[in-house]
Amino acid sequence: MPSWLDFQPFIASGLALGGVYALSGVGTVVLYQATGVVYLAFGAVGAMGALIAWSLTNAGVVGWLAWLVCVLFSGAVTLGYGMLFGPPLARRDPLVKAVATLGLTLVLFGLMDLLWTTSGGQSRAITLPTDNGGFTFGEIQVTWTQVIGLGAGVAIVVVTSVFLRYTKLGTAMRAMANDREITATLGVPVRRVEAAAWLGCGVIAGVSGLLLADLVALDATTLTFLVISSLAAALIARLRSITLTFVAAIVIGLLHDLLTPIQSLSNYRDMTPFVLAAVALLVFSRRRVFSASREEV
Repeated sequence: MPSWLDFQPFIASGLALGGVYALSGVGTVVLYQATGVVYLAFGAVGAMGALIAWSLTNAGVVGWLAWLVCVLFSGAVTLGYGMLFGPPLARRDPLVKAVATLGLTLVLFGLMDLLWTTSGGQSRAITLPTDNGGFTFGEIQVTWTQVIGLGAGVAIVVVTSVFLRYTKLGTAMRAMANDREITATLGVPVRRVEAAAWLGCGVIAGVSGLLLADLVALDATTLTFLVISSLAAALIARLRSITLTFVAAIVIGLLHDLLTPIQSLSNYRDMTPFVLAAVALLVFSRRRVFSASREEV
């Protein structure tokens, strides 16, 4: 068993990773609440945006402009998909909605494999300026990028909670989560509310893609399927609670990185989101059974 000193370097990276997972998870929950769609293409959109940013910086484009293009691209693709396929999917089953976004994932993944082929061994990396600075907390070296990753997760929870509670658009989103048809009959512009949800989710996907490309790796496969960890956090929160999504994402990120020094378990650390989500769903279903049995009695 490794010593405590062996685990310390992975605390900061785990918290930063969990913060980005929270960023993605909250975006997934808000979009689901507003439209009923589980956006499985979240990781692929962010990955393609990050690869575009990498290509632009290699072509001599200023870094901040390339990062802005990444965010705008992710927002535009998500918004375009939502406006084109959102209305036909509105009345379909949840399974149909999820499979439809999975189709977008496969299309984007194929485009990335075609445009940024891995043959030739070309290494890719996005290095943010915040990697060069940081501070030391005890024996742990923390970079500003890791601080931003965790801070982004905290910020998205606070901002989203305030937005949903105190703004007209947020109130409309909460109303749509309860009953879409009644909300429409009350005069709420459903299409505009949905467009705002799709656009916001896309922007968050772009930011998450940039951060994950720096914290993990700029690889199409890796970034595309990192959405599983964010989705696991959202499922643990049953696609309802933003706060619980944040807590679950932090736990997933921490456990994922803290398993690295343990040689017997390090090869299985990618199973962390699956295991935690499965345990949470079993616990929740068991509670439902107990509550239902009590009501019958």
